[in-house]
Amino acid sequence: MTRRVSVFGATGSVGTRMLDLIATRPHDFRVVALTADRNVEKLAELARKHQPECVVLADPERLPELRDALADCDVEIAGGAAALVEAAARPADFITAAIVGTAGLASTLEAAKQGGTLALANKESLVIAGDLLMETAAHHGTNILPADSEHNAVFQILAQIERAHVEKVVLTASGGPFYGRPTHELAAVSPREAAAHPNWSMGAKISIDSATLMNKGLELIEAKHLFGLEAARLDALIHPQSVVHALVHCRDGSVLAQQSNPDMRIPLAHCLAWPDRMESGVAPLDLAAIGTLTFAEADRDRFPCLALAEAAMQAGGVAPVALNAANEAAVAAFLAGEIGFLSIASVAEAGLNHALAHPMAAFDAVEDILAYDGEIRALCAEFIGAPQTALSS
Repeated sequence: MTRRVSVFGATGSVGTRMLDLIATRPHDFRVVALTADRNVEKLAELARKHQPECVVLADPERLPELRDALADCDVEIAGGAAALVEAAARPADFITAAIVGTAGLASTLEAAKQGGTLALANKESLVIAGDLLMETAAHHGTNILPADSEHNAVFQILAQIERAHVEKVVLTASGGPFYGRPTHELAAVSPREAAAHPNWSMGAKISIDSATLMNKGLELIEAKHLFGLEAARLDALIHPQSVVHALVHCRDGSVLAQQSNPDMRIPLAHCLAWPDRMESGVAPLDLAAIGTLTFAEADRDRFPCLALAEAAMQAGGVAPVALNAANEAAVAAFLAGEIGFLSIASVAEAGLNHALAHPMAAFDAVEDILAYDGEIRALCAEFIGAPQTALSS
């Protein structure tokens, strides 16, 4: 039976790889919706190739360009935040949520209501609305499959053992492009240097998060919700080769690991074919050729963003929302040349401190989450403009 599939964030690294996999089995899949932020050219190219029912551009100001580019195509074209949610409500058996950041929350929550399979690559949705997203999916019978390599690795391991036997789950991190460099050398690094991930081809924002290890911290919060584990049973480990993606420690002393070449097509193919398996197009892992795998503790002093994420996870409530909003604001400012690389952690800490000084329970409505997100971003903008200003008032 042909499965109806939609890809949100189709022009990004995850979206394009998922569509490449879908294209290898054209008789098995029918594309329903494709979305992008503002990349008109790429979205139009993908629309011509995959012939979806509709395409959505998050930035409505570029809609005229998209309409011109697809003037001769029989496809519905829409734009804006509401259109993203409407596209997510279209009946689909398999939806890939790969919009980066908070911008993907509303459409991801709508996708969780469809009762099919949701391949989740938008970690921020779980970070800022974990309970709400998991409860929504459970209520509607939607299977959430983690598309991130680390969480997909954990998912594969846990499918083989009883949850009661699990002592600890460890996610690995490459350490980013600056691993091993003295901290004082990082003050003047450029966005281009920080985005040059040594093992993975990703977008700018997630690449910066990998360089600060905020990405790993957010992934720990994500894992807490995905696998129902308390913070004390989650940890991170530096593994520069990115071959071992996760480890699960068992009560009997066994440690189970999932290994593969660092290529997103592997976890995406696992999601697309689950509960079966399909060809991913990735070469088999050759451990003899690699020779050596190394591991090291994640130094929280060197990577303060990891410690901040762990603190937010422990605090709960709105703390993860504040941390995520502050980090997104900080990364955007760094990419715009407004702050230095080392200041990303300072801005993120300021946002988290505001939440810790004004603790509140987690919100259960998208509108409330996004309103609080906007409040923290505004406070961070003030902090970036005048770092001496405290956000705890």
